[in-house]
Formats: sequence, structure tokens, C-alpha cells
Amino acid sequence: MAKRKRLTTGVEWVQLETTPADWKAADPALLGTMLGQLHLIRAFEEAVLDLAGAGLVHGPAHSSIGQEGGAVGSIVGMRSTDAVNGSHRGHHQFLAKTLTHVSNGVLDPSALVTPDVQTLLDRTLSEILGLASGFSGGRGGSMHLQWLEAGALGTNAIVGGGAPLATGHAWAQKHAGTTDVSVNYFGDGSSQIGSVLESMNLASTWKLPVAFFIENNLYAVSTRADEASADTRFSVRGQGFSIPAWRVDGMDPLAVHLAMGEAFERMRSGEGPAVVEAEVYRFFHQNGPYPGSAFGYRTKDEEGQWRARDPLERVASEMRRLGQLDEAEAAAVREQAVTAVAQSVAAIVEADPDRPGRRRIRPELWPDPAVVDTGIRGDASELDDLTATEPSEWSGPWRDAKFVEAVAQTMDRRMQTDPRIIVLGEDVHRLGGGTNGATKGLAEKYGPDRVIGTPISENGFFGAAGGIAMDGRFRPVVEFMYPDFMWVAADQVFNQVGKARHMFGDNNTMPLVLRTKVAMGSGYGSQHLMDPAGIFATQAGWRIVAASTAADYVGLMNAALALEDPVLVIEHVDLYGTPDRVPDTDLDYIIPPGSAAVRREGEDVTVLTYLSMVGHTLEAVEQTGVDAEVIDLRWLDRASLDWDTIGESIRKTNAVLIVEQGSRGPSYGGWLADEIQRRFFDWLDQPVERVTGGEASPSISRVLERAAIARTEEVVEGLERVRAAGGMN
Repeated sequence: MAKRKRLTTGVEWVQLETTPADWKAADPALLGTMLGQLHLIRAFEEAVLDLAGAGLVHGPAHSSIGQEGGAVGSIVGMRSTDAVNGSHRGHHQFLAKTLTHVSNGVLDPSALVTPDVQTLLDRTLSEILGLASGFSGGRGGSMHLQWLEAGALGTNAIVGGGAPLATGHAWAQKHAGTTDVSVNYFGDGSSQIGSVLESMNLASTWKLPVAFFIENNLYAVSTRADEASADTRFSVRGQGFSIPAWRVDGMDPLAVHLAMGEAFERMRSGEGPAVVEAEVYRFFHQNGPYPGSAFGYRTKDEEGQWRARDPLERVASEMRRLGQLDEAEAAAVREQAVTAVAQSVAAIVEADPDRPGRRRIRPELWPDPAVVDTGIRGDASELDDLTATEPSEWSGPWRDAKFVEAVAQTMDRRMQTDPRIIVLGEDVHRLGGGTNGATKGLAEKYGPDRVIGTPISENGFFGAAGGIAMDGRFRPVVEFMYPDFMWVAADQVFNQVGKARHMFGDNNTMPLVLRTKVAMGSGYGSQHLMDPAGIFATQAGWRIVAASTAADYVGLMNAALALEDPVLVIEHVDLYGTPDRVPDTDLDYIIPPGSAAVRREGEDVTVLTYLSMVGHTLEAVEQTGVDAEVIDLRWLDRASLDWDTIGESIRKTNAVLIVEQGSRGPSYGGWLADEIQRRFFDWLDQPVERVTGGEASPSISRVLERAAIARTEEVVEGLERVRAAGGMN
């Protein structure tokens, strides 16, 4: 019979409960502050539900009533420079963090509402109602509450989506030399999400000061926790990542506070992350002013049992027992909170003159519709003081460099001059510069704190890079080994990083560069070879660059690394080994947005292309004899395209051919053709023609792969189609 030995993780996992002695030992000022915060949050949430019932909250109203104890208990001891983020149910966390900020951590229950507290309530309610005076100008609303000054990084409508961002923020806090911490809040429904588990792994591996705070309210909408997981003790997740964990009664704010105090001590001392699970209960349904029992998935008896454990009453009763509060004083705390919130409502809502007995939001408080698209990205003014150079006009000395060598040399130069730049991705620190040599020499020169090899967890490490970028003290450069891997990280790439500036009212920047390579022709098959330009071009917030020469790459990457926006930098394996040259300088010049390059002047057709297809296009033009004007776009996103150069060429040639290598479905040229026909229809003598690959993604077979992509031969065919349609000789 085989020998069996019981294994243990050796990682602490404890249940923490308070005793009467703990309440007696607690600072009365702490308990008073807790009580004040609990009442302010409760009164605020009751007002939000009332407004929702009146139809004045546009969108969902995910109230936190019943769950306030977890937020207040965990946050009341935090610094303003500590950070929190959470999920769609985050009003209580946001208010607890911002109340702690504006009050310097102490509220007086007898004089609860200071002018700063009133202003906070006003602005938070305005944001939830989508009004101009909100923290994000109304763009974030209920589910996207952010106030960076107070350490509120932003709540998140994607379940589990905030975990990688908080992890990245904790990386920045640690490497900036602080003892600050970050806390990510999520629920039982998020505890199975890959982004959460990937973040736990990163945080533990890198010993980051981040706490994963699980608000276990037993239900994900109407799905019970035991229907979603075999083990509903969700803090057990920490065991698998060597993260110590605490379980507490979230209806007992002091127990939460004591558990978080132990977790904070661990994190601030550099020992790494913590998991805290607080068992709480939302008194209402997932969304709106009705209890869960109204929808049949909970019983009234269950709800009554939990309501009897209300955290507001728990704190008040303990303070009464200790002689710190009487009934009248407790009632006065409640009255102050209700009055303050009513004042916030009164400043926003008025009687509706067109509907007797109904209310409306004061019309003058809505944001100006003209600002709907402002703040998607910055204005690139950060590039104004940098030297712009067009390599084709460079008259100085040159030095030989293969394309991939220019990639590594550019990164080396920028890391020399800007200590904020870090590089992270799979194998970027090994193999002599990653799988293609693009980071050659960087790990040896700058060390593991700036060239960071990651686990295979694109969603986790890219999201962490987003959190690092949002912090603002570092500039991450992320490598996706292949662009298809963006689908693994799609939430963080598009929902988080791409939308952050606009969604939060342009209050934060997002200085992040994502490098990846198109590898068509390398035989890696359908899940490694796509061109991501078309997908990213449809996603507001991203800038895109694609260089066809080494000298262009230098200027484009330098610009990307100076921008305060996320920038996708696309490379091509066909160019990596190509003998090329760069100016024999320190490589400090930029090629700013709006800078296409005319590679060949012509009169018959405007050809728009990028990456390796520039070379294929020039070959095809020579073969056909068509007098084509070939434009290397270089900047590909809607805001950065050189519309002036494109328009000048179209007005001359009256015909357009868009050339790309990849498959037809996710193609870049699809949206570009539509945009060109909208902008330049009066100058076109024929429809915009396109050269792409086939419908299918490239496959493994050498023959089928070649048939699926475009190269010189397909460009020749495209030029001939344009010539035939235009009656050219």
C-alpha cells in the first residue's frame, strides 16, 4: 500500500472574533468615527435608493446597505496615500475612504458634518446622478467612483476587474520607496475570476503590499455562493498562493478593523499581500430598492436574521454598553447624517413643473453634451518640448543597425534617461533579450526591478501595468509575445486601460506602452499571427504606431514613451532581421502623431499602408508601373493619423488603395475605408479598394498560411484592379 502523508501549506489562515475586552480597549474616538461613517453611508445609500425609486438614477443603483461594516472597519485606519478600489457595489468603500481623507481619520459624532464632509456628499451624489459637478463630471456614475487625491483609485463595473489594477498600484507604492498599501474589494462572485487569482499570484510572487478584501455577501445577484463554489470559505484562496488570510464577521466593524490592522502590519513591513474575508449581507437586491426576497431567491426569515445584526446597531450598542453614547446621542448622529444627505439632495433635485407631484434633476446641473468626447486621450502637448525629426530628411551620419537592434537600443536609451520606465512581459529578462532579442542587454544593465519577467498571465500582468501607469510614478512597457494574446487580457486592455481616462472624467493619465509583433509567415498558426491594428483602431483611448524602418521606430517609440496615453507599438518579425540604419546620435528624436511619410510620390492612386507591407507595396508598384503615391501611415489610430497628408494625396490622385497583410474580418482597412469615404467622397472617382489576407486566420501549413495573407503579389492584383476601374494606361 502506498505511503500517504498529510500536507499542510504552512500559511496562516485564521478566524478573528472580537471579545468585550476588545471593545473596551478600543479608542473611543475610533468607535465614534466608525459610528459617524456608518450613519453617513447608510443615510446616503437610503437617499440613492429613494432617488432610484423616483426614476432619477440613470442606470443601476447597487446599494451597500448592510455591508457598511466591512468598508468602514477596513478603511478607517488608512492613510490618504493608501489606495482602494472595488467593484460595481462600491459606494460604501468610496465614501469610507474619502470621509477618512477629508476628516483626517477622525469624525466627531456630536458635530458630524463639517463643510468638507458636506462637499464630499454633494459631489458623490452628483457623480452618481451623472452631473457635471461630480468627481468625474458625471461620466463615471455609480459604478466608476474615483478621487485620486483621497486614494480612491476607481470602482469598477467588471467583476474582478480591479484586482490587477490594485496589484499594479501596490507595485508602484513599493518601488517608490513608500510603506503605503492598496486594498482591492470584491465579492464572493469575483472569487472565482481569473484576474483575481492571477493578481494574487503576482502579488505573492513579488511581495506587494496589497490586500484582497472579499465581501462575502453570499449571493452573486441571485446565485448562492454554494452554487458557484465547492468551498464557500473564499479566503481559502490565499492558501494556494502562500498568502495569509483572515476571516471575520463583517457585521462587526471592530473585528474587521483588527484583522485589517494585522494585515496592514504585514504589508507595510514588506512581507507581501494579505487576504481578508468579511461575511456581510446586502439588505436589498443586487440593484434597486427591493429586498432579495421580492425576487424569490432569499427568504424573509434569512433577511430578518441578518438585519438583526446591523453593523450600525452593533457599534452603537457597544458604545452604549461602555458608557460612550446614550440613546439621544445615537439618534442625533443619525439625524445629522440624514439632514446632511437631504441637503445634498435638495441642491440637486426640484419639483418637476411638467409633472405635478414628481421630482426632476435641476436642468442646469447636467454636463454640456459638447464635452462627450473630450478626455478620451490627451492632446499630446507633452511632446511639445521634444525634438521632432523626420529620418528621411536627416543629413547627419548614420550607423548600421538591424531593426530589432534599433528596438533594443531605443529602449536602452530611454531607460538611461528616464528612470521611471520599466519593462515587463514573459521572458523579457531571459534568452538574450526575449524571444526575438528586442530587450537585449536591458536585464543585465537595469536589473530585475526594471526588467521584470512575468508569469504566463497576460490579464494579470497587463492589468498590473495599468495600475502602475495610473499611479503616475512609473512608465510601464509591456510586451505581449504575440498580439493574439490580447484576447486573454481583453478586459484589462480595452475595458480598463483604454477607457480609464475618459470614464473617470480625464482625472488620470495612462502612460503605458504595449509592444507586440505581427508574425505572419512564421508558421505559428491561427492563435499567434494576427495583426491587432484593426481591433485597437476601434477602441477609443488607444494610440497605435507601426514602423516600417529602424529609424522610424526610434522616433515613434520615443514619442510613445513620452505620451500620457496608452500606445500600442506594433512590430513585424519580417523586419526584425532586416539590415537597416539609424541616425548616429543619442536616438532622442521623436516622430509625433500626425506624421505619415510619403515613400513614393505619384499621380494615379494613393496607397495607404504600414509595417512590412510598405516594402511589398513599393515592389508591386515597380512591377506594375502604376504611378502610385505610397504613404507609410506610421500612426494608425483615428486621432493620430496624418489626415492632412492623406487628404492632399487623395485630392491629387482621386483613388485609394489600402494595403494590409492580415485577414479581412478584423482588418484595419475596413474602418479606414469608411472614414476616407466620409471625409473625401467628393474627390474619389472610384470606391476605396483594399488588399487584405483571406477570411481565415493564417494556419500552420506553409501553403495555406501563404494563401491566407497578403504580400507583393496581392498588392499587384490590387493595383491592377484600381488601374482597370480608373481607366489608367
